[in-house]
This record gives sequence, structure tokens and C-alpha cells, in this order.
Amino acid sequence: MILVADSGSSQSDWMLALPDGKRLAFTTKGLNPFFVSEKDIAKIIQNANEVLPHAEGVTEVYFFGSGCTSPDRREMVSNALSQLFTNAFISVETDLIGAAYATCGSRKGYIATLGTGSDVSFYDGEELLPSRQGIGYVLGDEGSGVWFGKQLVTKFLYGAMPADLAAAFEQKYRLNKEIVIKNVYQRATPNAYLASFALFMAANSEHPFIDDLLKRGFTEFVKTNIKPFPDHGEYVCHFVGSIAYFFIEQLREVCGQHGVKIGKVLSRPITELFNFIVQRERNYEIHV
Repeated sequence: MILVADSGSSQSDWMLALPDGKRLAFTTKGLNPFFVSEKDIAKIIQNANEVLPHAEGVTEVYFFGSGCTSPDRREMVSNALSQLFTNAFISVETDLIGAAYATCGSRKGYIATLGTGSDVSFYDGEELLPSRQGIGYVLGDEGSGVWFGKQLVTKFLYGAMPADLAAAFEQKYRLNKEIVIKNVYQRATPNAYLASFALFMAANSEHPFIDDLLKRGFTEFVKTNIKPFPDHGEYVCHFVGSIAYFFIEQLREVCGQHGVKIGKVLSRPITELFNFIVQRERNYEIHV
């Protein structure tokens, strides 16, 4: 049985190919190894009751996750997975390569993630080419849920948010400086905490302040992450992530202004990623 996972910092989507041809889909918390220890990753997986009855029968695990950018981080996740899936071959790659498989397949193109964090790279049909992007939520993540959440929280705390919007923000979150500082500087997964405020934008997307904020964030993302590629106008750019999906109107406007051709836009790519992996492995078995 093949198990495929697409993991962000906030949530992980899983899909398992069952012997009867059906699929088992389930979710867990995000498993970014920069914020979650190997022990905690193993605990989260082992608490996923949906997959426990099938654990011994899983023969292949393909995990694509944010934060899996270096050998040591990938090893953390692999070690945690191997504690439950003891009979399985385990592959751990970045969420960006998973997004490329889900959108590009075997075609060339740019692939961008706009979810909790943000990143972009060029996919040559087989692998991602090295890039300078993806430097994390402290230094980068332009146009991501973290970036927008940070903007919303700071504008609110500084009293720079329009009065009507500030009143709605206050009613929904009941925030003060102490609460924010504790969650950002003293607790785990501050990136997921900040990104959670992006939900407020969805409920108020027609407000001029939110509309302008979205366009500014996407403009920053495009200028910083896409336009530095000299041939960015020659290929389509696919987008994966909830921010790109739910605010496609503003994203499309900004990309149009800067000559970026939008391809597929997926909120959660697990189905397309699962289909690609299963098909690839079946073809491999046939040719072998």
C-alpha cells in the first residue's frame, strides 16, 4: 500500500491506497521539522487512528513537507515515520517538489506555494532547480499567511487599522500586546499562529483595507520571488496553497500587471499529488 502526505506548517493531508482500490484520506497537524521535534512528529502520526489498522501493510511512504529542505530535517521526519510504518520504504522531500508533481507533472514550469509560508522555484520536468527563495517567515515568506497575519496584527496593535475593521478584529480575537507576544515569542509554531489571522481576510476580503493589503502582499511576492527569474514570462506559474486559492482574484490582478502567467491554482494538492505518485510507481513496476 502506498501512503502519500502533503504537509504544511499548519496541517498535513494524507492519502492511502487501500488493497480494494479505494482511498483513505485523513489529516493531522502540520509536521514542519523546524518547529516540531522528531518525538512529537512520531506522536502525532501514531495518534492518527485512521491509518493505524493499515500501518503494517504500508509498503511505501512519500512525504512532502514544508521545512524538509536539508538532509537532517528530512531524516527527522523519516525516522519518525519509520517508527509506525516499520515495513515501508520512506521518501521525504520538500512540499515544493510535491506541489510541482501535483501541478506540472512532467512539464516544465514555475511552481509557487502561498499558504502558511511562501516559496517558488522552476521545475524542469524532473526536478526543482536551485533558487534563492524560501528563506522562512522571519526573513521572507512574502504574500503568505504568515506575512498577512503579521500585517494584520501589527496594524491592529499600532492602532493603524480602520476603525470598523479594528472593531471586528477586536470582537473576533480579543487580542492585546501581551497575548500576541506570548504566542509569537514564547510558544511553539509562531508561524502557524500568525497565519491563522488570514481567516479574517477571507471574511472581509471586500473591505478596501484588506483588498489593498492582499494586492500589496502579492506584489511583494511577485517582485521578490518571481520576477528575479530572467525567463519568468516564458512559462506558466502554478500556485498551491490556501492563500493563493481563496484570494485568486487579487493574485490574478497582480500577476497580470507583472506579466506572470498563472497556471493551475490548488488549495490542497493531495489528490493530484497522490495520483501522480501512484501512477509513477505503477509505471515503474511495469517497466522493471
